[in-house]
Amino acid sequence: MSLEELRDKAFFQNSIDVWIMLCEEKKWEYSDTKSYLKFIDYLFSKGLKIQRFPLCIKESGGMFERGKDKTAFLERLSKIQSDNASAFTIKLTESAIATMRTFAP
Repeated sequence: MSLEELRDKAFFQNSIDVWIMLCEEKKWEYSDTKSYLKFIDYLFSKGLKIQRFPLCIKESGGMFERGKDKTAFLERLSKIQSDNASAFTIKLTESAIATMRTFAP
C-alpha cells in the first residue's frame, strides 16, 4: 500500500502507520526505533504540523499483515524516554507526503 492509498482511507493518519507505509515503499525495516525517532525529528524540522496521538498498543496491531511485529515495535517505543517516541496525527497532504519521501534514515 502506498501513502496515497493510506490517505484514501483517512486524510489524518497516525505516524506509526505512516512510518510503516513509507518503509514499505522504500523497502526499509520499519521496526528500527532509532530510525522512527529520526523520522519524527525530521517531520518537526520540516515544519509539518503533527500532534501527539494516544495510540493503544493492544488495539493497533490488526491493520497490517505484520500486526504482531507492529505491536512489538510499539512496545519498544513505549519504553524510550523521548517526546518523539510516541504516535502523532499527521495530515496526509500532497506536500506532506512529498516531504516524508525525502527522508533518509
